[in-house]
Amino acid sequence: MWAAALAGSLAAGVAIATSELIAGLIPGAPSLVIAMGSVAIALQPPGAKDVMTSLFGTNDKAALNVLVIAAVIVIAAGAGVAAGRRFRAGAVLFVLFGVVAALAAVAQPLVAPVPAVATAAVAVGAGLVSLHLLLGLAPRAPLPAAPAAAVAALPTEPEWNPAWESPEWTRRRFLIASATTLGGVVVAGSLGRLLLDTQHPEGVVSTTKLPAALMPVAALTADEVLQAPGLTPLVIANDQFYRIDTALEVPQVDISSWSLQVKGMVDHPLTFSYDDLLAMPLYEQYVTIACVSNPVGGDLVGNTLWTGVRLKDILAKAGVGQGATQIVGRSVDGFTVGFPTSWATAPEREPLIAVGMNRLPLPANHGFPARLIVPGLYGYVSATKWLSSIELTTREAVDGYWVPLGWAKDGPILTQSRIDFPTSGQQLTSGSIQIDGVAWAPDRGVSGVEVSLDDGAWQSATIGRPISNATWVQWLLTWTATTGRHSIEVRATDDTGVVQTSQVTDPAPDGAHGHHRIFVNVS
Repeated sequence: MWAAALAGSLAAGVAIATSELIAGLIPGAPSLVIAMGSVAIALQPPGAKDVMTSLFGTNDKAALNVLVIAAVIVIAAGAGVAAGRRFRAGAVLFVLFGVVAALAAVAQPLVAPVPAVATAAVAVGAGLVSLHLLLGLAPRAPLPAAPAAAVAALPTEPEWNPAWESPEWTRRRFLIASATTLGGVVVAGSLGRLLLDTQHPEGVVSTTKLPAALMPVAALTADEVLQAPGLTPLVIANDQFYRIDTALEVPQVDISSWSLQVKGMVDHPLTFSYDDLLAMPLYEQYVTIACVSNPVGGDLVGNTLWTGVRLKDILAKAGVGQGATQIVGRSVDGFTVGFPTSWATAPEREPLIAVGMNRLPLPANHGFPARLIVPGLYGYVSATKWLSSIELTTREAVDGYWVPLGWAKDGPILTQSRIDFPTSGQQLTSGSIQIDGVAWAPDRGVSGVEVSLDDGAWQSATIGRPISNATWVQWLLTWTATTGRHSIEVRATDDTGVVQTSQVTDPAPDGAHGHHRIFVNVS
């Protein structure tokens, strides 16, 4: 039985490696692992995301891929056992799993049916051939011994039992074949994944075409940008900016065929090509965006310079219909967000259909060719990457992707702050130490940051001059540290006078509350 189970698992590995190699060699052919992982994400129950991120952090997507492969191998082991008894039974299980994989691939918005079905068919065929060959080499259980009288009645022949027909040699031959197959799976699968990563580069800028903004923002001044050890830069570089989304594979959008539709409850449905957007007046603004799953003190938040078309200008061209209370953004991969129309049209904020990031075209992993940037809202209700449509509808008609999974329908970013230096558990030397960090409350703005040492009185920190209400600020506090173990706690006050709450909560359903608090040792 063990040999049949191993044969089934290895045959599944052959099928997976084959599909990865095909996907890497032929543009448009899907990775079946990615396809099944995407379906798992689409069908996830409420709370699954929290479990995955708590266990694996930002490596949750890689962990999901591993879990998908592990599940396939376990199921295939059972198919191998069935095939060891009757090959047709195991083959049926392989084919059924291939059908599931093909359907998962076809369900992906960017995958055509023909390459999806063809990839699954070839992968299943390779797996079945491997299963048949490995089972043919597998050691068999010994037959029951014949009765002594029957053996005595048999004609005697010279005993000849060459080593290559012995049970030991049969077992060794099977293990050698299994090891060879495993090596081939690793090589083919790794090559396929390498080629796929080349096809789907995460941080590559897909075009160098980005006109200058109509009104470029002024250069940052010394009183806006603070400098201190360990302090997060005021503006995060593109390759350092956090990435959180549901895409297991970065969508590669062909701008020659891409378009952005504005539809739904509008007077004039519109369609824009990439060139159409770039031909419109472009504006720049620094905006801090954050992920709702960012824990207290976490780094799933960042500030950068976005370039794009004013969403208000697009809505004015389309004409917002009466009763259109929600704007729904849809991605090319089917992801959806939804936020109030009143939030986007309020005079105090300027949402963008962003096409640039730090004066470069959007990198692929940050939403090329266009994404939504809505100041003051968590990304899960606003920041659609790889934008394909904007629909005007009602709040009741559509729930964004994360709402049915237990996250709040409204997602205003909370007033939050973080200690960057020192880090928790760090060993420090007594004397003057610069404590620093960042604080944010977009789009209300931060008016003050305070630090408490060893649960003492709150001390006002120095903050950089805010770029705008939509951005975070850096802060500094000089501390004369004495020997011993100390606690450091930070809180922020926004421009409306609301002080960050000390009550700690989990990120779900509407963002993590609480003060960032660390402990350090001073000698």
